Amino acid sequence: MSLEAVQKVTEIEKQMLERKSAAEAEARTIIAEAEKSGLAMLQKMRSEAVENGKTMAVRAEEKAMEKSAEIQRAAEAESNALREIAGQHMDEAVEFIVGRVVNH
Repeated sequence: MSLEAVQKVTEIEKQMLERKSAAEAEARTIIAEAEKSGLAMLQKMRSEAVENGKTMAVRAEEKAMEKSAEIQRAAEAESNALREIAGQHMDEAVEFIVGRVVNH
């Protein structure tokens, strides 16, 4: 093989090694950027999940408060109705009790 052919092969091998090194460096850069982007997206998703959880908790609490108020109103209405019925029969109850006490 001539000296010129050996130099040509050596030069080509050197270029191949440089290209390989450049490709590996580019691959490392791409991987690092993908990891960075992935971590940023993960952090964003976590933050959004936390915010969504807080929003859902607030909504659930509001619904629970509304239901509690509704139950309270219903209980008060029923209590008032029972008081009114009891009040209507108060005179009869008093007469009955007095009659029982006096007759015994």
